[in-house]
Amino acid sequence: MDAATAAGSIRDAVVVGGGAAGLAAGIVLARARFAPLIVDGGAPRNGPADRMHGYPTRDGMAPGEFVASGQSEFGRYGGTLLRASVAGARRTADGTFELRLGDQRTVRARSVLVATGLTDELPDIPGLSERWASQVHHCPHCHGHEVRGRSLAVLGGPMAAVSVHLAALLRRYSPTVAFCVNGIEVAAAERQRLTAYGVRLVDGRVTRVGSPAGTREGDAVGIELDNGESLVCEAVFVAPRPAPHDAILAMLGAGRDPVSGLVAVDAQGATGVPGVWAAGNVVNPRAQVVTAAGAGSTAAVNMSAWLLERELSAAVRGEQPVPGGAL
Repeated sequence: MDAATAAGSIRDAVVVGGGAAGLAAGIVLARARFAPLIVDGGAPRNGPADRMHGYPTRDGMAPGEFVASGQSEFGRYGGTLLRASVAGARRTADGTFELRLGDQRTVRARSVLVATGLTDELPDIPGLSERWASQVHHCPHCHGHEVRGRSLAVLGGPMAAVSVHLAALLRRYSPTVAFCVNGIEVAAAERQRLTAYGVRLVDGRVTRVGSPAGTREGDAVGIELDNGESLVCEAVFVAPRPAPHDAILAMLGAGRDPVSGLVAVDAQGATGVPGVWAAGNVVNPRAQVVTAAGAGSTAAVNMSAWLLERELSAAVRGEQPVPGGAL
């Protein structure tokens, strides 16, 4: 896509983010002949993982292979993929949207879907981030089955309630689960429940995660605590703090849910700003790949109806509608 194309045309729909939600939306819009453009920076949340799970017919597929396959399908239906980041966004006086790319080009569109995902912010523990997505995980539904029956440890973090939930849930996958409380508050009743369920609680703050002496890198995980205690396990789970990439939505004036703090969307993914939708982890941090894809598809169907209504109104006014956009 050259600079003239980016700046000169008005797209029916621009999708920001080319992960599961964005690709699903782009394919739906392209099949409906709405000439979508996907703008993607190329850094998917699950990129570090070797495999993805829970997606029927795609179980065990590498995330990179999944994205490449989705991009190929999107291209076959005439969609356009632009490798870029979005630095700015605004609604113009005529009701369309203008997105300013990182290289200062601009893209204009009648509607926008934001599917930019999030960043998992891990606790600041030396050695933890280096093992992310290999020996350190966050979602039992995504990775628990692969470590079933092994010795597991859960590290308490800023998402305290989720940490407690992880410790309990992982007991279903393994008879050996240690919950390193790591300074978070765990009520006496919760401690009793976890202990009765077979989870071992370990007090003290975690100071380092690494390879135990005498083992090869990747064979086991050693956890050191500030009280001098240490333990060895085969996999670690932690509840990272989700940091949604929702700056574009904020620029466009989308409101937030007062309880969750996330950008609010309805069941179809529509924000409170007409013409702006959001799907996937940017508005639902707990969404798995299959969930995000479904949300993207749902939003795109709703976008298609919204765009169609405007074309019908234009036809009544005697203006020339353009079915299929630029296709």
